Amino acid sequence: MTLVAVQNLQKSYPSSEGGTEMIVNVSSFNLGEKDQLALQGSSGSGKTTFLHLLAGVLLPDSGQITFSGQGLHLMDESRRDQLRLNQIGYVFQSFNLLNGFSCLENLLLTMELKGKPDPEHAGSLLQAVGLGNRINYLPYQLSIGQQQRVAVARALVNRPKLVLADEPTGNLDPENTDRSLQLLRSLCEEWGSALVLVSHDPRVIAQFEKQIDWEEINHVKRTGSDMNNFSKRVEEVS
Repeated sequence: MTLVAVQNLQKSYPSSEGGTEMIVNVSSFNLGEKDQLALQGSSGSGKTTFLHLLAGVLLPDSGQITFSGQGLHLMDESRRDQLRLNQIGYVFQSFNLLNGFSCLENLLLTMELKGKPDPEHAGSLLQAVGLGNRINYLPYQLSIGQQQRVAVARALVNRPKLVLADEPTGNLDPENTDRSLQLLRSLCEEWGSALVLVSHDPRVIAQFEKQIDWEEINHVKRTGSDMNNFSKRVEEVS
């Protein structure tokens, strides 16, 4: 069954010339329940904006995003927040862990937002990612690879239908990249979560059976200098 369906999706940002510049222009995109998909594209080409649209962080200028039969593009901010909290997990390249809280507390705070903190479940998930003996460690006391595993556990702690991963291995060495990808994919499969992972690393993309070239579905053409300028503007807007 289809979990996410996109039709005629467009998103623009203000341009340096005073007008607007198209960033996302996707006529069609579909993701089935429990699918695992790698989206390949160069840095600064709009992949992160696309993930933010799928997550309901951003609203499109036009087009439709359907999630489990619900029109995400029609929801107000409160409803999008609730849907994202209950059904979507996000793994960031920079991890975005709360440095003043332990591994366990990082997961419990995410569960608290949903109103259902469960220390036993959070602890078992940290055990599953190999951090059962470090649940009370603060992020700065962990290696980069261990921090990434906490981020994976946090993304899955509320049993989401969809996990979005934005360059999740960009800060890892090859060995930790392979380990983290295997962990993320196996946990998504075990928990029945669909996965969309974006990367510009061919080595990462090659590990997925289902692959999509972002430049083939996003009908926006830019030069290299345009992409660099766009990346800076998106960071400022986001």
